[in-house]
Amino acid sequence: MTTLLSAELAWYVTGRFYATSTTVADYGYFLHLAGIDAELFNGAKSETTAHFTFAAQPFALKKGVTNGALSLGLDPVGEFSIYLQRTPGGNFDDPASFAQGERIATLRRVSVVVGTTVDTGTTPILASNVFSARFVDATPFEFQGRRYDLRELLGAGVTQFGTAAETPIAPPSPTYAAVLPFSGSALALRP
Repeated sequence: MTTLLSAELAWYVTGRFYATSTTVADYGYFLHLAGIDAELFNGAKSETTAHFTFAAQPFALKKGVTNGALSLGLDPVGEFSIYLQRTPGGNFDDPASFAQGERIATLRRVSVVVGTTVDTGTTPILASNVFSARFVDATPFEFQGRRYDLRELLGAGVTQFGTAAETPIAPPSPTYAAVLPFSGSALALRP
């Protein structure tokens, strides 16, 4: 198992933010997970074939700050977990499907997350965010004949930079007010 250096690329993810009238949560899957020396998908790359998924605990929406064409969202500290799905089954029409399988790690954001949206006057054109998260726990696991431990691979946690589309996707049910796709890239936090 190769241990990452500080600030070395830890992962790429893609997922969706699911917003109700009072909360937001994000769910998705890993496109790349550094140190895992095996195929992360069971077939063509998609949420339905991903072995490694993530799910966040819903958090309350907070009033943001406006600075000219910038709208800054201030999301509270919260947790998300990483799952190993030996039989992949993620489905964006069923966000809870990303929290299936073996929970192999839980991380907690260490401070407020600032999300930035740039508004051109007609429609928002870009949304981004950045946060750091540290391990709350991690459980060693076996995958494709090898043993792994995400805490050993990544150290204390990650800093992730994300980009979200501002064009919503049709919600899978009336439970959700809005659904936005996003991608994220994370760097390892090593002591």
